[in-house]
Amino acid sequence: MSGRSLRLVRLANFVAPASGGLRTALRELGKGYRAAGHEPVLIVPGERASDRETEQGRVITLPGPLLPGTGGYRVLTDRRRVAGLLEELGPDRLEVSDRTTLRWTGRWARRARVPAVMVSHETADGVLRTWGLSEGAARRTADALNVRTAHTYARVVCTTEFAEREFVRIGARNVVRAPLGVDLVQRHPALRDPGLRARYAREGEVLLVTCTRLSVEKRPGTALDALEALVRRGRRAVLVVAGDGPLRPRLEQRARERGLPVTFLGYVADRGLLGALQASADVCLAPGPAETFGLAALEAMACGTPVVASASSALPEVIGCAGAVAADHGGAFADAVEMLLGQAVRERREAARARAECFGWDTAVAAFLDAHDTVPSVRSVAPRGAT
Repeated sequence: MSGRSLRLVRLANFVAPASGGLRTALRELGKGYRAAGHEPVLIVPGERASDRETEQGRVITLPGPLLPGTGGYRVLTDRRRVAGLLEELGPDRLEVSDRTTLRWTGRWARRARVPAVMVSHETADGVLRTWGLSEGAARRTADALNVRTAHTYARVVCTTEFAEREFVRIGARNVVRAPLGVDLVQRHPALRDPGLRARYAREGEVLLVTCTRLSVEKRPGTALDALEALVRRGRRAVLVVAGDGPLRPRLEQRARERGLPVTFLGYVADRGLLGALQASADVCLAPGPAETFGLAALEAMACGTPVVASASSALPEVIGCAGAVAADHGGAFADAVEMLLGQAVRERREAARARAECFGWDTAVAAFLDAHDTVPSVRSVAPRGAT
């Protein structure tokens, strides 16, 4: 690893306005880069321009338009302005967290002789399937996109083997693995709060929680379907949904029409409160089929709460034996919840925490820095391409 301080310029689109896994990952990696003696600079879209110093380093916001129907996502569309800012900053390394609208920055980096890394935060074919493409069409489109990505960047960073598979499939040889992490101090079983639990669940009721963005690719409706299946079986269960997004009105209407005991909290700004909610639940539901890591689920596990995750996602790889996986429908999720509830409470909570302890942010930061520092120059390690 290089011993000198590096200016690590990071670019990201589709960062939720106030919360979300990508926002968390950017913050924690930036903090880690800074603690390691580097100079992280993050460029993101926002409502207005700003430039400020934060705990994760310098954060520059450029005006970006809202994407309709996404519940607040913005994108950097002014390529000339972004390129000019990159020229001004003179990065030693470039890290990009958007495989679609920001892929052009890989070409900029080649011309500027700046080693550039693309971070794969989701599987392209998984996202395309959630938006309605057939499996074959999604795979062909994803393969074409991934071939271009692998050729454009010096490295592609994948957080799990699951995320790496779509690049292995096309023969990309410049892919490296670097996991994400969880704050094991701020997320802990000791956050369990009987008073908070009693606010949402009566004695004898099962408290289910899902912490997710309420958007198509996250499939939050599966959590409601699972609750409905449990209630029909006679299980006394309630669901608390922490998160917001464009599907919220539709989900609230479904819960009302079906008489489901669901509480929608919207965005929870208080991270301590969110941690207490995760720690106080019996089971956390993570239904997103395109997740390549699942930070919210890992946070719940750090709080001692087991997770039921989509079998189509990367989460089976992350949760190991400290939870359960299910096919992408409510009945299967309900079965998995029942299976976890059949285990002794202490046993399932200790297993969840122990598994989370394998994913500290220190390990994640070291892996990401290794991904950057193994690229001495773009020209000497240009990707050998994909077939």
